[in-house]
Amino acid sequence: MACGCVCVHGVSKRFGAVEAVSQTHLCVDRGEFLALLGPSGCGKTTLLRLIAGFEEPDEGEIRIEGDLVAGRAGWVPPERRRVGMVFQDYALFPHLTVAENVRFGLPRRARAQRLPDVLDLVGLAPHAHRYPHQLSGGQQQRVALARALAPRPSIILLDEPWSNIDPLLRQSMRDELATILRATGVTVVLVTHDREEAFSIADRIALMREGTVVQEGTAEDLYLAPADRWVAEFLGAANFVPGTVTGDLVETLLGAFHVGSASGSAAVQVLIRPELLELRPDERGGGEVVGREFRGHDVFYRVRLHDGTVILSQRPSTELVGLGQRVTVHAHETRVPVFS
Repeated sequence: MACGCVCVHGVSKRFGAVEAVSQTHLCVDRGEFLALLGPSGCGKTTLLRLIAGFEEPDEGEIRIEGDLVAGRAGWVPPERRRVGMVFQDYALFPHLTVAENVRFGLPRRARAQRLPDVLDLVGLAPHAHRYPHQLSGGQQQRVALARALAPRPSIILLDEPWSNIDPLLRQSMRDELATILRATGVTVVLVTHDREEAFSIADRIALMREGTVVQEGTAEDLYLAPADRWVAEFLGAANFVPGTVTGDLVETLLGAFHVGSASGSAAVQVLIRPELLELRPDERGGGEVVGREFRGHDVFYRVRLHDGTVILSQRPSTELVGLGQRVTVHAHETRVPVFS
């Protein structure tokens, strides 16, 4: 049964003894920008290639716009799936101009009308007669995007498109590409291992681990209500402190918090993000700053509490606290996730 524009149901893919994708389920709504996020080797690129048709699943089925493209009942080759792909290295033809690269996948009858439109869309009309080596990295990426968009696909697949880009240029190129894609209304699936990238541009995130999707939701959903401890740690710096649940409150050495998710256990581990912990200089305070990492816009502090527990606090760089200084740790009131 179809669940959206892209529907992956119980899909597995093995390479010899290695199961790269394992009984995975994923649904992407029409017009949605979804990020497939996970560590290297978790199977996200294999899943992208299965959707594109570059690999055949060993089990399960894949539907695009309601049509079965992979499964027991048949298999549709990549060129008939109406899927556009932007590769990590762009895969441009070096001997073809910008215009020739973009029109490569277009039928002859559509070239005259479609080519100018798509070049205007990505801002490359003035460079139509240049060759890839005469373009910047950002321009080359837009050529690859224009080529993928030219046949009017239902879906655009992006495989780590900014991994080889200078960090100083990455954000501007990311914003530029996202703006172009959102203007078209096309469905987008982005593969990335960079949580900041996924958080900043995706409508929704599917987090993968060991070949399967372990949690889906908005960036806020995943960050504030992780499904388990691994998810919590992968998505950002985290403190886990012991606590005791009583009613809808959990008592910890940092104070009492409202419980954001039930664990079914009285003795729990409580997730407290570093940005929730404020440090107040206090000669009689119960904490001592034992580590400090300046990051420009903020500072990460390691604080040893009276019982020897070391916690992490993230504060704006306008609130500087020195190494060795005694502090009182003040936790902001909020709901916190707890784990058995």
